[in-house]
Amino acid sequence: MSEPMPTDTRPVAALLELLERHPRMLLTGPAGSGKSTLARSAAAALAERGQVCRCLAADPGLPGFGPPGAVCLGRWDEHLGDWQLEAIEALATLDSARFRLPLVEAVRRLAQRVGPGPLLVDAPGVERGIAGAELLPALAGAAGVDAVVRLAPAQVPDPYPHERSVLGLATLCLPADAMARHPGKQQRRQWRTAAWDAYLAQAREQELSLAALALLGTPPPRDTAHAWQGRQVGLLDDTGNTLALGEVLALEDDMLRLQAPALTATPRRLVIRDAVRRREGGLGTAVPSPPPSKALSGSEEPALTLALDEHLSGPRPTLRLGNVRATLVNGVFGDPLLHLRLRHHKRSLLFDLGDPGRLPARLAHQVSDVFISHAHVDHIGGFLWLLRSRIGDYSACRIYGPPGLAGHLDGFLRGILWDRVEEKAPRFEVFELHGERLAHYRLVAGQPMKALSPREVEAGVIHAEPGFRVRAMALDHGTPVLAFAYEPETQLKVRKEALEAHGWAPGPWLGELKQCALAGNSDTYVDLPDGSRRPVAELAEQLLFSQPGQRLAYATDFGDTPENRERLHTLAQGAEVLFCEASFRQDQAEQARRTGHLTARACGETAAAAGVGQLVPFHFSRRHVEDVQELYEEIRRHFPRLAATPGSEPGTEELD
Repeated sequence: MSEPMPTDTRPVAALLELLERHPRMLLTGPAGSGKSTLARSAAAALAERGQVCRCLAADPGLPGFGPPGAVCLGRWDEHLGDWQLEAIEALATLDSARFRLPLVEAVRRLAQRVGPGPLLVDAPGVERGIAGAELLPALAGAAGVDAVVRLAPAQVPDPYPHERSVLGLATLCLPADAMARHPGKQQRRQWRTAAWDAYLAQAREQELSLAALALLGTPPPRDTAHAWQGRQVGLLDDTGNTLALGEVLALEDDMLRLQAPALTATPRRLVIRDAVRRREGGLGTAVPSPPPSKALSGSEEPALTLALDEHLSGPRPTLRLGNVRATLVNGVFGDPLLHLRLRHHKRSLLFDLGDPGRLPARLAHQVSDVFISHAHVDHIGGFLWLLRSRIGDYSACRIYGPPGLAGHLDGFLRGILWDRVEEKAPRFEVFELHGERLAHYRLVAGQPMKALSPREVEAGVIHAEPGFRVRAMALDHGTPVLAFAYEPETQLKVRKEALEAHGWAPGPWLGELKQCALAGNSDTYVDLPDGSRRPVAELAEQLLFSQPGQRLAYATDFGDTPENRERLHTLAQGAEVLFCEASFRQDQAEQARRTGHLTARACGETAAAAGVGQLVPFHFSRRHVEDVQELYEEIRRHFPRLAATPGSEPGTEELD
C-alpha cells in the first residue's frame, strides 16, 4: 500500500510533543484522513532521536501494515523504514463496526504485550452511529491510552465530542494533510487483496480435522461446503494466541484443506467469520449463511434461497459511475441483463433482456430504453416480462438492436390475443442498426407492425439526449451482434461547502437544478428549501462544478477474431468500466471458437488493449460454477483491474 508522505510537518511536531507527556496514544478520524501516514512519520522521527515506537493497526479492513482481517502489532524498523510485524490477533472479518467486541478484545490482548515506550493505536475510520460512539471509549480503555488525537479535514465536524470529553484524557485535534485522500472502495479492495496475497506468499497447503478444533466466531454450516471455500480463518493455540491466518481451499467431510504459513504449534481453535476470497479473486465479505441444522421457517427460506442463488449465479457486480448505478442482474453465470439506474430520474436503461425474475414489475414502468445485443433466447427472453408489465397508460419504450429485431419482437406480440387491452396496449419504438442507417418501426400490441422513416447514424450514436448518448458497434457471433457504450456528458457535482454556507438542505431541487443546467435552461427559476426562488444561472454558478462523464461499455457473445477485437477496442477505448463476456478457459479455446465466444484470456487482453479502468467479466459457462476462480486467475494474468463489488447480494435492486 503506497501513501503520500505528509507535506505539512506541523501535525507530526504536535504529535511528538504530546507523546513526550503521554506515550500511549489513540489516533482517530475518518477513513482517508492520513492516520496511518501520520503514525509512520512520527515513528520515523522518533527513530532519529533513538526511540523505539510501536503501533497497533486496529483497522482489520485495511491495516496500515500486516494482513487484513487481523489486528497487527508492529515495531518501527529504522533500517527498513517500515513497521516490522511482531504479532497478530486474528479476527477473520474486515468489518470493524459489526464485530467491534472481538476487535476491542484483540486490541486489549496485544496492548498488554507492549512495555514502556511510545505506542500509537491506529483506530479504524468508523465515525458513524452507535458503532463509532462505542468504539471510541472501548478502544481507548482496551489499549490503556493516555491521549486521543483526532485527525480530520477542517470542514468535517467531530461526530462524538461528548464521548471524547468524558474520557478525561488529553485531546489533540489536528488538520488532515492536504495530500490525504480517501482512496475509494476500489483502491481499498486492491490494496487489501494485495496485502492478503503478500501474507500468503510463503504459505503452504495444510489439512486440519474440524473434530480436533474448537470453532469460534460465526462459521458457516458444515453441510454447506461451498460456503467454506475461500474463507479466511484464524488458527489459535490452547491459550487463544494467534498462530497464523489461513485461507480455506475446501471442506471435505471433516477435513479442512487450507493455505497457511508454517505453524510453530498445533492449532486448537479456529476462528471464522465473514472475510472471504470472492470469486473474482478479491478479499471481501461473505453473504450470510442460513441457520444450520434445523427446520426452516417461512422467514428463513428466503435466506437459504439467496445463499443457493449466490452459489449458482455467482457474484452480482454492482458499480456506481457518477449518477448511474449499474447492476449485472443475473450474476456472472446467469442470462445477460445489465440494469443502469439513472439516479434521481426514476428511470432505467436495460442492456439485453435475459431472465428478469429478480426485477420487480414496477421497475418495467420506469424502463425508457432497452439495448439488445442480439435475439438469442438468453438475451431477449425477458421481453414478455416487459410486455406484460407495460399494459396501461405508459409512454412507448424504445428498443435498439441489430437487423431483424423488430420482426422478432413482433412475433412475441402476434403470439398473444390482445382483444381486451384497448387503449392500454403496450407500445414500442424499435430501432435496428443497418450499417450507418437506423431503421425505425412502431409496435403496438394488437396492431400490425408499422415501418417509419429511417435516420442516418453518425459515428455509431444510436441514441442521444441531454445528459448522455449510447453508441453501438456491430460484432460477429455468426449473426450480427451489437456492443454498446453508454457515454454521459459532463457530470455536474454540487459544491457541498457552498450549499452549507447558504444553509440550504439538499433535496430533489438539486436534481432539478442539474437537469435545467444541462438542458441550458438558465433563465428557469428553482424553488429553494427556504421558500425563495432563484434563476438556474445564478445557482449553477454558486453551487455546481463539472467533471468529465465516466463511460461504460458492454459487449457479449462475439467470436475472438481480429476484426471483432479491433472494433471493440475502438468502442471501449478509455472507458471507466467494460462489461465483457469470458465464457471459457484458454484450454477450451476450440469450443470458444466453435461457438463464437471469448476465453478468459481473450477477455483480459481485450480490456488491456482498450485501456479501460475496470473490467467486469461475465456470461461464464455454467460448467465453471465450482471452479470459477480459474477463470478469474486467467483474466488477471492479462488484466488485473477487476471490479470488486461487495454489497451486491441478490435481491438488492434499487427503486427511487
